[in-house]
Amino acid sequence: MSLINTLRKTCQKALFTTPSHSQHFFIFHKLRNLYKLDISETDIHNPQEALSKAEEHAKKVYGCKDVSFLTNGSTSGVIASVLTCVKRGENVLIWKDAHPCHHNAVKLAGANPVYYDLPVSQDWGIPLAATVENLENHLKESEFKAVIVTSPSYEGIISNIREIKQLCQKYGAYLIVDEAHGALYPFSDNLPESAVKIADFTIQSLHKTAGGLNPTALLHTNCELDVKPALKMINTTSPSYPLLASIEANINYLNSKRGRKQLENLILNIKELKQNCNSCEFYGDDITKILIKHPKANGFELSEFLYEKCGIEDEKTNEKSTMLLTGIGTDEKKLDRLKKALRKCNDL
Repeated sequence: MSLINTLRKTCQKALFTTPSHSQHFFIFHKLRNLYKLDISETDIHNPQEALSKAEEHAKKVYGCKDVSFLTNGSTSGVIASVLTCVKRGENVLIWKDAHPCHHNAVKLAGANPVYYDLPVSQDWGIPLAATVENLENHLKESEFKAVIVTSPSYEGIISNIREIKQLCQKYGAYLIVDEAHGALYPFSDNLPESAVKIADFTIQSLHKTAGGLNPTALLHTNCELDVKPALKMINTTSPSYPLLASIEANINYLNSKRGRKQLENLILNIKELKQNCNSCEFYGDDITKILIKHPKANGFELSEFLYEKCGIEDEKTNEKSTMLLTGIGTDEKKLDRLKKALRKCNDL
């Protein structure tokens, strides 16, 4: 039985167990349906078996050695990966301006962080890709147990993970890829190649672009190491099974004909938007990250104009450019509103 069906099953027994709301005492009434689905590891439900089956199915979908469902975001996946492959006192190579969880993971492992810089685009104000040359300058100086690379970046810049994996193999280091913003990649040939079949550990956030609930995520493993012990150390023993079931449903949808078609429609609609907005300049390797700049305004001015005059809030802005994030839930109507707003930018 799947996790989804497990939650649908009506319980006929009186449960003197957690959770104490007993699936019918709704303190926050707007979430009454969530309370009804909120179960624990009771004998009557036995959700652990369903979870194991769901993760086994995910392995086949992604083509990985192992897939772990995460309900504490990509942060928990990054931390578990580092704890799995790094011992106290060993070196880990991380980007200086990476997500805080990269630094925290190394700290929790008792390892030594060594920082690399990334070049910054002067035209767009964003960090560019990690390169073999950049990383090898560090790897040949000291012995490293792991390398963490963020790809895609927040703004949709892609690093060459295949080349970086070969580099890590050359120096005997595990490769951890923070692909939090790339959860859609395995489901379309029109998006960048995913790291899930390449890196030793790849972490994806379903809630960022793939339509998942906060803070659902996935940890993909492609090496001989077992991440489960590390996940047990940092995760609660009372997981949210509604969230775990939503991960199962999320993967099933993305891998379905309907989900793949919706993704291709999103890509086509964004291409059409770009073709019809001649006043703006676009940049980036990932079409779902709409990174723009306008000749009449800097990034902050453009962001303010979109928010105040057009009712559109962007995801991230710098002095040079503005990034609007899209995902599987971005429909044509929403993109049409953005298209009209970008055309108004000539009034700046």
